[in-house]
Amino acid sequence: MPDIGHACRQAGFNLTRQQHSTKHTSGNNFKMIEVFKTNVQKKAQSKMLLCLLSETFPSFKINFDLSDCDKVLRIEGDNIEALRIMFLVKEHGFKCEILD
Repeated sequence: MPDIGHACRQAGFNLTRQQHSTKHTSGNNFKMIEVFKTNVQKKAQSKMLLCLLSETFPSFKINFDLSDCDKVLRIEGDNIEALRIMFLVKEHGFKCEILD
């Protein structure tokens, strides 16, 4: 698995590891999908957040759809912690809420 943090730093994103720990559990044979509405506007902003989220949640599939009117952040994985994801995004100056 590639070192996401290293790749992010090479791309010019200086991410600092904060006091966030990730819980991994196995045994689930299904994946959760959570979709969030954000106010991310630029590709560079989405790349920075993708680096941060991928480093924090390495087993999740994460992507943005900036062409959608809701600037969608889509996350797929086991045991998605929506509140924690929203906190991380908001901590970096962006709005983030679960899309109903």
